[in-house]
Amino acid sequence: MKPYSAVHHPSRRGLLASGAAVAAVFAAPRIARGQGAPFALPPLPYADSALAPVISANTMGFHYGKHHKGYLDNLNKMLESDAMKSRSLAEIVKATAGDASKAAMFNNAAQVWNHAFYWNSMAPKGGGKPTGRIASLIDKSFGDFDKFRAAFAANTIGQFASGWGWLCLEGDKLTLRRTGNADTPVHVAGIKPLLTIDVWEHAYYLDYQNRRADYVNAVIDKLLNWDFAEKNLG
Repeated sequence: MKPYSAVHHPSRRGLLASGAAVAAVFAAPRIARGQGAPFALPPLPYADSALAPVISANTMGFHYGKHHKGYLDNLNKMLESDAMKSRSLAEIVKATAGDASKAAMFNNAAQVWNHAFYWNSMAPKGGGKPTGRIASLIDKSFGDFDKFRAAFAANTIGQFASGWGWLCLEGDKLTLRRTGNADTPVHVAGIKPLLTIDVWEHAYYLDYQNRRADYVNAVIDKLLNWDFAEKNLG
């Protein structure tokens, strides 16, 4: 496993891709421009009750309707008089990463991006063993699916306090990473996120209280969207 520390940022030269290029790299929905605001809240890819009983409609209502929307509203307010308001969301994340003077903007922009990616990392009746190229890469990178599953769960559960567990593509190999708070691998050159699991407490506490491991294992076994991961391979 490779925990990623936010204090280590590569040079941002060459990282600012156009919105079209960003959309081509990641299958996550592009965050649309808002009417009268820089960005609009992307719709969920399923009904808010569709992930139950693993994730309840009650949790989705707070997580998507309050937390995700709150990050987006904060970002839009920050961008009202900022020159970056014309940039894509991914460009803003990359441009503000590691800049202490833009920490609040990075945190909110990254959380908007992370959450849009997280919703698409899950699907009703997901989970289980994948097929196709992603399955071959899992065997190549981890030995077999059972070894991958155990490593992904341990890596994600092991994120101290708030953060994210990630399955990524680096070169021709899959890797596991975790990021704290709002940090994200999207701004790091050479790393392509494929799936993520949110382990902020608001992602699971209403349903699982302090049982983070039960939540993570249930997401892996019953919700992971392998079709989304396959598309993200490019």
